[in-house]
Formats: sequence, C-alpha cells, structure tokens
Amino acid sequence: MESLRILLLAILLLAHLEIKSLAAAQLAGVVEMKVKTVVIDPNAQSPVVVLEGVAAKEFLPIWIDIPEARAISLEIEQVKTPRPLTHDLFLTLFGRLKVSVTKVVITDLRNHTYYATVYLTAGGTPMEIDSRPSDAIALAIRAKVPVFAEERVFEKSERVPGGPSGPGDRI
Repeated sequence: MESLRILLLAILLLAHLEIKSLAAAQLAGVVEMKVKTVVIDPNAQSPVVVLEGVAAKEFLPIWIDIPEARAISLEIEQVKTPRPLTHDLFLTLFGRLKVSVTKVVITDLRNHTYYATVYLTAGGTPMEIDSRPSDAIALAIRAKVPVFAEERVFEKSERVPGGPSGPGDRI
C-alpha cells in the first residue's frame, strides 16, 4: 500500500513538473507587464496607456482611443459606474457562459498599429481571440489576469520613427 502511495505521489509530481515546464515554455519570448498609467500625449493630443515590465523597468506606450482610455482609467482608479461599460458587460456575459479570461498578450506592431490576443477558456477548452490592445487591457484589468508583451513588440517599437513621443515608440 505504501509503494502505491509513493508511486501516485511520484506521478503527481511528474505531472506537476510537466505542467510547469509547459507553462514556462509558453511564456518564453514574452514579458509580463502591468498597466502603469493612462496619460495624454501632448504632441498627438491622444491618450496613451503605458505598460511597465513587472520584472524589469521597461515601458511600452500604446496610443489608444478616448473611450478605451476612459474604460482603463476608471478601472485603475476603481471608479464604479452606474451602468456597466462594454468591458464589464463582456465579463458578465463570459461569467454567465462559464468562459474565463486567462491572459492577454500584446502580440505585434505593424504600421504603427499594435495587435493583441485575448486568451479564454470555456469548458476547459482554450480559445484565442484577436483584439485591439486597448480592449484586451481593459478586459485584463477587470478580470485581474496578467498582461504580456511579446519581445518582438519591443524590438519593433524601438525601430519606429518619430522620436520619443511618437506613436509606437518605447519610452
């Protein structure tokens, strides 16, 4: 009986290690970020959500539209609105459909436009949905899930012309 218990513990330990190594492999090439702030770019007169690296002090500014800036800012400041905003509505809908947001990844920067993917699970089935980064970030902070940026986004943002205050540049 004792040997069976040891065998089961060993199997569980190996499964746990395999899951951890799989998770680490899936995170290779990405940087975990947190939403630092939303500011107005004085040159472009446009809102900018500033992401900050969790492990290292690297910043990624993403120029966004006013409604999404408001949605992100209200959640950062923990302001409750009298009626649900679109992102709140989606999370309510997800909850009722037993869908969970698991993470958000800023995946690319092409022609001064950022791209993101929202990762979901429904009934144990993982799903990926293309999204604007601003919507993905607004969902992530409401769902309290991590936000990541792929390394290539940083590499591309450093090559975008326009100076330190231009869209796509890294602060």
